Amino acid sequence: MGAALVVTGAGAWLAATSYATPARTALVGGNVPVDAGATDPRDISANNSPTLARSPVDEARLAIANRVDSPRFSCALHVSSDGGATWDRLDIPLPDGEEPKCFAPDVAFGKDGTLYVSFVTLKGLGNVPNAVWITTAAAGSEQLTAPTKVGGPLQFQVRLAADPNTPGLLYLSWVQAQATGLLAFAETGNPVLLSRSDDGGRSWGDPVRVSDPARLRVVAPSSAVGPDGQLFLLYLDLGDDRLDYAGAHEGRGGEPYDGPWRLVLARSADKGATWTEAVVAGRLVPTERFVVFLPPSPSLAVDRRGAVYVAFVDGRLGDADVWLWRSRDGRSWAPPVRVNDTRQHDATSQYLPKIALAPDGRLDVVYYDRRRDRSNLNNDVSLQSSFDGGRTFTPSTRLSDRSFSSQVGFGSERGLADLGSRLGLIAVDRRAMAVWTDTRAGTEASRKQDLVRAVVDVRRPRDLPEPFDGAIAAAGAIATGFGMALLAAGVIGRRPRLEPIAPGGGSDDE
Repeated sequence: MGAALVVTGAGAWLAATSYATPARTALVGGNVPVDAGATDPRDISANNSPTLARSPVDEARLAIANRVDSPRFSCALHVSSDGGATWDRLDIPLPDGEEPKCFAPDVAFGKDGTLYVSFVTLKGLGNVPNAVWITTAAAGSEQLTAPTKVGGPLQFQVRLAADPNTPGLLYLSWVQAQATGLLAFAETGNPVLLSRSDDGGRSWGDPVRVSDPARLRVVAPSSAVGPDGQLFLLYLDLGDDRLDYAGAHEGRGGEPYDGPWRLVLARSADKGATWTEAVVAGRLVPTERFVVFLPPSPSLAVDRRGAVYVAFVDGRLGDADVWLWRSRDGRSWAPPVRVNDTRQHDATSQYLPKIALAPDGRLDVVYYDRRRDRSNLNNDVSLQSSFDGGRTFTPSTRLSDRSFSSQVGFGSERGLADLGSRLGLIAVDRRAMAVWTDTRAGTEASRKQDLVRAVVDVRRPRDLPEPFDGAIAAAGAIATGFGMALLAAGVIGRRPRLEPIAPGGGSDDE
């Protein structure tokens, strides 16, 4: 049995070299578990793929939804009313007439503070999606409504987005499969579709095809809404990759597909009715195999001026690195920027980035990071920030206070352990909170995974110009409430310590 999560002290200040007066970044407290099972050796649940959301009407109210891969497929929802100092698990109500298999949830807050949760129910021995559901809770309430059915069979990788400008305006995106095989889509041409609700999820419009029909193998859609209501949807085009799409690897680890992938961004100016596309990256070099039902998700963010940011992993330099692409309008793209500050060709992996924008324009990136392990097996989690629109980044800050194995999770017995499809991250002025899948309490046999969060304090360089837009600065004053909520909740001063249960579960290489 691995070691239970132990919360330790804050990290050291790190200095950036980009400015005469350096930016300062430091952990606030230590690592804190989200799921109560992190301290229970009897709980071997594999929690991963967190979505972290914050209410726009109550800065201290947070929610995390995540999937659970083992010992049985399930899903989890945790909420916090004190800025993430403590978390309570809410039971997601299951619909009548369905097998009790909630899976792959997503979460978002509407403009009025309504909490929206989407999930699928699985069916049969193959555990394929049978229906998509939405449940909601009013602002300030922890009482979820009975779920409403909003989609049908074989809808994979369902993601939920709420328009931050219009109460009740929601979007669902997914990959619509026609048939499935063992860890595979049985046919090509399965499209990315999107549906819209104008009434808080009670009714939904007909699905609209987003992906170009010429793109035969598309996965991992996610959407974001710009300041003027323009809708953006990012997805991964696997090209001719039959290894992953058709499950030719039979769920076993090994060398990745040796051809290119593409990142594609679709845009809609009419709330998803019509779409145009632009290729963000045309020759991505794959760095890992994956099960096509549960692909790694590229990350998408849109700032208050409509500029678009995309982050993903790419192996163009011979190993896995985090790259950022940026565009003023989602049509033309500046050359990508390598985010991780490791030496080129250092043969360690930095991957699965998540990006978030603070109201003052700061861009944060969090990712899995193996630079501390020359065998390229043990993960840490790192964060870097940009104060100039993604052109340069501060040196990395280590968020995880203990390294943990990347080989623990669903599929570990086949050498294809799955740490999930995404990380969680929210950013406000001077603060960010990250949530990741941590395996320090697990083993390859138990497959135990827990959700862990960390808060980081990021101070902008004093010689850097202030935010260029008065509206952005004003919005920052609102977001400061979140940072104050963290302080009031005791995240700085109160550091819970969870006693270790047994040694193991990763290398402590401090």
